[in-house]
Amino acid sequence: MVRRLVRDYVAEHKVRIAFALIGMAIVAATTAGFTQLIKPVVNDIFGERRADLLVPIALTTIAVFTLRGFAAYAQAVLMSIVGHRVVAKIQQQLFDSLIGADLAFFHHNAPGALVSRFINDVNLLRNTTSNTLTAIGKDSLTAAALIGVMFYEDWLLAMITTVILPIAILPSVRVGRSMRKVSGKNQVQVGRLTTLLDEAFQGIRHVKSYVMERYESKRAREAIEEVFELNMKSARVSNTLHPIMEALGGFAIAAVILYGGNEVIAGNRQPGSLFAFIFALLLAYEPLKRMSKLNGMLQNGLAAAQRVFEVLDRQPEIRDPADAREIAISGGTVRFEAVHFSYDGAKAALHGINLEAPAGKTVALVGPSGAGKSTILNLIPRFYDPEQGKVTIDSQDLRDVTLDSLRRSIALVSQEILLFDDTLRANIAYGRPGASAEEIENAALLAGAHGFIKELTEGYETQVGPRGSNLSGGQRQRVAIARAILKDAPILLLDEATSALDSESERHVQAALNKLISGRTTFVIAHRLSTVVDADIIYVMDKGRIVEQGTHRELLARNGHYARLYALQFAQQEPAGPAEEVPGNDLRVQA
Repeated sequence: MVRRLVRDYVAEHKVRIAFALIGMAIVAATTAGFTQLIKPVVNDIFGERRADLLVPIALTTIAVFTLRGFAAYAQAVLMSIVGHRVVAKIQQQLFDSLIGADLAFFHHNAPGALVSRFINDVNLLRNTTSNTLTAIGKDSLTAAALIGVMFYEDWLLAMITTVILPIAILPSVRVGRSMRKVSGKNQVQVGRLTTLLDEAFQGIRHVKSYVMERYESKRAREAIEEVFELNMKSARVSNTLHPIMEALGGFAIAAVILYGGNEVIAGNRQPGSLFAFIFALLLAYEPLKRMSKLNGMLQNGLAAAQRVFEVLDRQPEIRDPADAREIAISGGTVRFEAVHFSYDGAKAALHGINLEAPAGKTVALVGPSGAGKSTILNLIPRFYDPEQGKVTIDSQDLRDVTLDSLRRSIALVSQEILLFDDTLRANIAYGRPGASAEEIENAALLAGAHGFIKELTEGYETQVGPRGSNLSGGQRQRVAIARAILKDAPILLLDEATSALDSESERHVQAALNKLISGRTTFVIAHRLSTVVDADIIYVMDKGRIVEQGTHRELLARNGHYARLYALQFAQQEPAGPAEEVPGNDLRVQA
């Protein structure tokens, strides 16, 4: 993973890194150089009381620190650019990978967990990249320069103080391993917390209506506490080296004081030289301490990198074959041939479905919840592929054509209406970004949306809010229908397309849909059977099978599943009189 990070994300910034290293080298050189200013201060100014050296040494000190400051600024900015560029590139690749993933992937991964990988994990990678490069560059160069000063002043004393450094390596490796495990668990828990927050805020209407604020607060408190505990464990593990390094530093300084002090007392060394050595040792202590934590930082980032690369390396199962061709729609006949399908590989959702939607005809799918109606709609745009059998459009197997051309030929209006936090104009033109204002308004007019849009202060430029929250359910549905009308695709998929409309709006929209449906192959799912009575073919589904098919009249005449469903809805909408007045099984009388 380290090689991959360097090869794919860091190497392209080698020029910036090179200049940053120059800045780091200047910082290291000036830091080491400053220690040499201590010698004349102690020996000449304090020892021999030479006032003539005060101004030169003061000016030199100002120059050294000014140069150090500009060099530190340059390297910090350059490394920040590298770090943020790495984040931007990874986030873009991650988004491209996620947006191209199969629908099944999103069904098995909560949005909050994906957002956590997108934000938290990637930022951990940025910190790792910047901090690791800085530690390798500035800290190692500074430590090397200062150790060089120490050897210049007294090689034997330098040997005594630096021989203890390898002692810190073994605990550093162990800390790094622990940090990777803790960091991985922490990021998983952060993803769960993000999911909980997303659910609570998106479902705030339900939370309040069921008076579950305290319950949700309890759930959040438990999740936050788990993140806190993991963060505390991370803090304990990452700071384990502090007492070790402090103790080793104490031994090193004590050795310098004992040996160097005796040398000064014996007259074998000048005080300034000892002070320069001690000062270099103290300055080297901080970068050495940061470098001792380098492995821990690196492992922390690698735990995040592993989670990010898992998503980046995931290949969608639904993709174009090597020899895929553009779909050619001649009429739009859709066929299901002995189709079997399961979402989880265990429980079958469809059992040997044979179905045909003739070109330009309207096919209705009815049946109880869980019968497989939406699954059929999901297979047409290849959100999923059948496990057995095939789905064709004009005799072309959908697995042999490009996904883009297939999905451009299909318009979908689902009961799960999603509008993006953009203008009404942009939402209607979502499938055709280049549509003219006139085309957009005509689509809205046909969908019954033009009226309420014009009443808004900003009209078509009105922001709809997150997920269309500034609009009512019926308004969102009409905007979604306008989007499908504007797309003008030869195949329509209508999944409860009028479910959120009131009776008056439904009449207007249904009239618009009838015009739109004309000449197009259309699949309609509706629980209100009154909306599908005019369908050319009605397929009645139950437990993943087609149990009946025919027109509305034909199915009523059979007095089977459809007739029972229709009679049940009729009875609910218009309660019958006393039981004895309802003919036993003659549902056609009521129909």
